[in-house]
Amino acid sequence: MAKGKVLAVILASALALSLAACGSSNNSSTSNTSSTSSTESTPTSSSDKKVTITFQNIYPDSTTPSYKMLHQLVDQYEKEHPNITIDLDSLNTDQQKMKLKTQAASKEVPDITIVNPAAQMKPFVDAGLLAPLNDILDKDGLRDTYQKGLLDYYSFDNNVYALPDGNNIEVVYYNKELFQQAGITDTPKTFDELLQDVKTLKAKGITPIAIGEKDSWTGSFLFMNILLRTNNGPGFLQDVLDKKKTFNDPAFTEAVAKFQELVDAGAFEEGATSIDYNAGGNIFKTGKAAMYIMGTWEIGAIDSSPVAGKVGVFQFPTVNGKGDVNEYMLAPGSAFAVSANSDHLQETKDFLHFFASNLPKAEFDLKNAVGIGQKVDGDFKAAGYSDLAISALDLFKNVKGGDLAFDNTMNPATAQIHLSSIQNLFVQKVDPSQVAQEHQSAFEANNK
Repeated sequence: MAKGKVLAVILASALALSLAACGSSNNSSTSNTSSTSSTESTPTSSSDKKVTITFQNIYPDSTTPSYKMLHQLVDQYEKEHPNITIDLDSLNTDQQKMKLKTQAASKEVPDITIVNPAAQMKPFVDAGLLAPLNDILDKDGLRDTYQKGLLDYYSFDNNVYALPDGNNIEVVYYNKELFQQAGITDTPKTFDELLQDVKTLKAKGITPIAIGEKDSWTGSFLFMNILLRTNNGPGFLQDVLDKKKTFNDPAFTEAVAKFQELVDAGAFEEGATSIDYNAGGNIFKTGKAAMYIMGTWEIGAIDSSPVAGKVGVFQFPTVNGKGDVNEYMLAPGSAFAVSANSDHLQETKDFLHFFASNLPKAEFDLKNAVGIGQKVDGDFKAAGYSDLAISALDLFKNVKGGDLAFDNTMNPATAQIHLSSIQNLFVQKVDPSQVAQEHQSAFEANNK
């Protein structure tokens, strides 16, 4: 997607959130559907028909607000529709991706599943596995609840194939108490300062940065932050796609070298590649690591964890004087898609319409609405959102743009080589030029 459109999307997100944070009187006129739609749904004509809908999702952790939101809405729908059973298949992110690939190969996609935007979901659309959702978006104004431009990431040939749950930015969370224990008095503004903080924390016996790199996208997401800086702005991957640059460009090799400096300094916990996303996040949330570099979707979970009230947030720093801290890794969220081959297509769409219509209020009430993809009607401060949440909302106000994740931009074959290559940096020191050439060879082989 063009940089300008990306900027428009994220700025729309920032505007919607900042208005909500300020308790603007305009909220009710711009977001009435997402927050005021009835929590009851309209029964279908087949209300006496016994139906089981399989809902594959990525909310397995019962301690998180997302899990609670999911079960709250499912329980409510089943109560109002006794003939409908929602069978939840809850997996972590990488498990779900792998399972969906296997299911897609045999054309047995669950009634509702999770897909990621742009390049990641395109193969499923091209294979005819996903049902267009224009009809439910056009019902009761649901389309208007989504932030302007966000649905474009999930659209092909004027059809929307998935409904996103978020529109986030990547930030650095830090444990204020652990920083204080290590004698660190300020958050780092440059990569060199970040590296020095890593070494200081390590010397104090504190794990500097938590990560769950068994799910390889986590290391990639962090790496892309560095590339966003070494490239002195967004657009590196688009330039590669447009043949204006190659992966052998100095910006890319410099990013690899800087990432390797973090690994060499002991930034991450031992055995990071054997720890999955949820477990990696819990290292930070239980106070066992000083930093966590992840999307703003984690705020609700952090505020529900043992480190609630102890966590601050800052922007990823500049690298060698390059980059703008108000440019971010952008994360239009995972999204809910419906199988085109569902045996209960209408019933599934009816449930997804209910779910998406009621998600914003459910998330807001659970104090998990920072970074969701729909407009929110509510005053975050008055609702008791944490200082962490309000600080993140302030960051949204000044977002200038950024980049999408690697695997949301490149085709799946090239992305897989990238994910494996970055994951390998956690266990093996590799010449950055070799890593760059691995990427370039994969790109050329898959983009003939």
